[in-house]
Amino acid sequence: MNPAPEQRTITGIGVSRGIVSGPVVHLPEPIEEPPAGLRLSPSDDTAAAAARIPEAVAAVVAQLEAAASHATGDAADVLVATAAIAADPTLSADAHRRVVEEHLVPERAVWEAADAVAAQLEALGGYLAERASDVHDVRDRVVAQLTGRQAPGVPDRQEPFVLVATDLAPSTTATLDPERILAIVTDGAGPTSHTAIVANARGIPAIVGAAGASATLEEGATVLVNGASGVVVLDPTQEQIEAAGKLAAIDRTFDGTGRTSDGHRVQLLANIGNPDDAEAAARVGAEGVGLFRSEFCFLGRETPPSVEEQVEQYRRVLSRFPGRKVVVRTLDSGADKPLLFLTSPDEENPALGVRGLRAAATWPGLLDDQLEAIAQAAAAEKAEVWVMAPMVSTVDETEDFVAACARHGLDTAGVMVEVPSAALLAGPILARASFASIGTNDLTQYTMAADRLLGSLAALSNPWQPAVLQLIAATCRAGAQQDRPVGVCGEAASHASLAAVLVGLGVTSLSMTPRAIPDIATALGAVTLEECREVARLALDAETAEAARTAVRARLPQLAELGL
Repeated sequence: MNPAPEQRTITGIGVSRGIVSGPVVHLPEPIEEPPAGLRLSPSDDTAAAAARIPEAVAAVVAQLEAAASHATGDAADVLVATAAIAADPTLSADAHRRVVEEHLVPERAVWEAADAVAAQLEALGGYLAERASDVHDVRDRVVAQLTGRQAPGVPDRQEPFVLVATDLAPSTTATLDPERILAIVTDGAGPTSHTAIVANARGIPAIVGAAGASATLEEGATVLVNGASGVVVLDPTQEQIEAAGKLAAIDRTFDGTGRTSDGHRVQLLANIGNPDDAEAAARVGAEGVGLFRSEFCFLGRETPPSVEEQVEQYRRVLSRFPGRKVVVRTLDSGADKPLLFLTSPDEENPALGVRGLRAAATWPGLLDDQLEAIAQAAAAEKAEVWVMAPMVSTVDETEDFVAACARHGLDTAGVMVEVPSAALLAGPILARASFASIGTNDLTQYTMAADRLLGSLAALSNPWQPAVLQLIAATCRAGAQQDRPVGVCGEAASHASLAAVLVGLGVTSLSMTPRAIPDIATALGAVTLEECREVARLALDAETAEAARTAVRARLPQLAELGL
C-alpha cells in the first residue's frame, strides 16, 4: 500500500500499527495568555467579576470528573488527579484576590495565580516540579471557561476522525477514545512518550514526530494514516481507502506459541501494570508475563503496603498464569513514578536520581518485604515466577540483588538493562544473574541523553537509533556467551519490523502490550530466522535511525502486505 509518486505524504515515526483513512480534525490551539495588566474598567462590578472565577473552576472540576467517570485505568487516574488540582482552593482564592485588590480581569487573574503556583512547585523540584504542567493544564481550562473558548482537549465530532496536533497533554492523552479517534498524528512527541504508549495500548494507529503535520494537514481533509510505516498520505484514492479497509478487517489471533516461519521459538509475553491487565493478557493467549510492574501497590500511598497486602495483589496476577512464566519487576520508584514516602522532593534531575533498585539503599526493608511477598505469592500459586530489578548499573548491584532473592528462595533472579553501563557490562552481570530484560524505552533515553517525554527530542527518542541497537546487540552477545536468556520488554517489542531485528540480534522473548501480541505473532510467522539476522545486520550497519528503519522495511515487504 505504497503511495503513488505524485501523492503528497508526510513521514514520521510509526508507533501504533493500523491503516485507516478519515477526515483531519486539529486539536484546538493552545489558550493564549491574556495581555499583562488587563484590568476592569471603573464601571465594572468587581465583586461580580471575582465571583465568576469559582463558578468557572467548579465547571472545570465537573467536566474533568465527568470525563473520569467514563474512563478506566490510568486515564481515569490522570483525570481524577487533574480535577483534584483544579478543586484546590489555593489557585481560586489567589485569583479572586487579584480581581478584588488589583482589579485584574478574571482570566488574567487566573493566569497569574496559576503561574505563581506553578513557579512554587518548580522551585521545589522533583515530583512536585512535574505537577507544574498539570497546573498549567487547569489554568488553560479555567481561562477557556471564562472567555467562552473551546477547552483544551479532544474535540467532540459526530463522525470518527484523525486527530492532528503538535503534541498532546497528559490529560488529553488520557481521554483518547478508540471509538472516536481513527488515528493520531503529532508533530512532536516521541516513540516512547505517553501518547505513543497509550495509543498502542488502546489500538489507535499513531504516528509521532511528523514534522510539519499540523501546518500541512488541513482541517477536514481526508488522509490515509499508516501507523506501521509512519506515512500519512494526503487525498488517498478510493482504491487505497478500500485496501486499507480490507487490512483493518483482518482478525489476527495468537495460538500461544511464538515462532518464526521456520520454527525458531520466540516467547511472546505481556507487559502488565495491575491485576486487571492480567485478564487482558490471558485473553489473548500470552505465553506469560514478561514485565509485571509491581509499583501499582505502592503509588498514591503515604506508607508502603504490608507484606500481606502485596501477597494478595500478586496472587491475583499469578493465578491467571498457571504453569507459565511471570516476570515480576521489583519496585521502580522515582522519576515519573514518585512515592510520597520514599522519593525525595529536592532531586534536581529525578531521571538520574534515586530510582529503581537504588531506592533499596534508602529504605533497606522495602526490598526485603517485597521479595518476601513475591516468594509467598509464588508458593501459593502455580506460575513460574522470575524476579528482576530495575535500573541496575553495576556488577555489585547485580550480586547484591541476586543474593537478596536467594535469601527468600527466589532462584530465578535477573536484571533490567536500561542504562548503557548495564549493556556494556552484560557479560559479568549475566555471569551472576539468571536473565536480562532490556527496557528499550529507558535504554534509548539514557543512551541518547534525551527525555523520552519531550516532543522536541522525538527524533532522538527512537529505538532505531544505531547506538541503541549496538547496545542491545552487545547484551545479546553476552547472553549467548553466558547461556542466559535476554528479553525485551520496552515499546520496541510491539513494532513488527523492529521485532524482527530484535530476534535477529538474539533476543529470546518479546514482551508488549497485550493487544500487540497477535500482530507480532503474525509478523514473526512471516519471516525466517535468517531473514531476522539479515535485517539485524542491515540495522546495525546503518548510520541513522531512519536509514535503519527504511532498510529493514524494504527488505521485509511481506510485513507491509500484512499491514504491519
